[in-house]
Amino acid sequence: MSDLAAARAPQRVRHETRMRLLDVVGVADITPLMRRITLSGDLVGFVSAGHADHIKAFFPTPGTDPVVPVLGPNGAEFPEGTPRPQMRDYTPRYFDKAANTLDIDFVLHGDGPASSWAAQATIGQQLLIGGPRGSMIVPPAYDWYLLAGDETALPALGRRIEELPKGANVIAVIEVDNLAEEQRFKTKADLTLIYVHRNGQPAGTTALILNKLRELQFPAGEAHSYIAGESAMSRAVRQFLEAERGFNPEYIRAAGYWVLGEADAHEPH
Repeated sequence: MSDLAAARAPQRVRHETRMRLLDVVGVADITPLMRRITLSGDLVGFVSAGHADHIKAFFPTPGTDPVVPVLGPNGAEFPEGTPRPQMRDYTPRYFDKAANTLDIDFVLHGDGPASSWAAQATIGQQLLIGGPRGSMIVPPAYDWYLLAGDETALPALGRRIEELPKGANVIAVIEVDNLAEEQRFKTKADLTLIYVHRNGQPAGTTALILNKLRELQFPAGEAHSYIAGESAMSRAVRQFLEAERGFNPEYIRAAGYWVLGEADAHEPH
């Protein structure tokens, strides 16, 4: 491996896996369909070192209180007779160690245990989370960076944009429903931010991201790419970057956060 390839190799970091029962201390709507829940409580030792980290959030049956499981060889083990809560993966959007708060952003898409919980969340409620189990840290050793995804990836994409260092060249293509769902980010990087709008078309049914990428003139040099959102979209973008734009496949990370038509399906990310 050359010195440059070694410098660009991602660093995998493992973390202690812990279950944490946290209190809701803030609820704010970032856009009409994106709600930020601020949690506090037992966050001692919490670490989220990578923009694509994810925690497990556990959503109890409506009307019941969260139950803290025991971590065993098969993962989280709940007391016998206790209904197993629904689990979903979420990106830690902001962790403020000094304030002891953790922000998680939820898409309010109208169905599913996570969206339903976030829609009714109020200060004083509790949420059980686990992880992150680890982080993948991408060194700032590339000529430029490409980000692409739908609104489910906005927390990870936003973190990446905000955490890239001064002078980093980044292009981000993000699909949302409409103009009101666009977010803006404070960053030291040189950012080209492009939104594409579905305008009422169902999420996961368009080729807006791929079509926009086909139109773009990319910078010269080696890029690191992070693509996330609906699974088929992520795969199509990866294939396009490799086959038509000559991207190094080792420097592309494509994550399927959800699968069109399946309520609880995702690929590892």
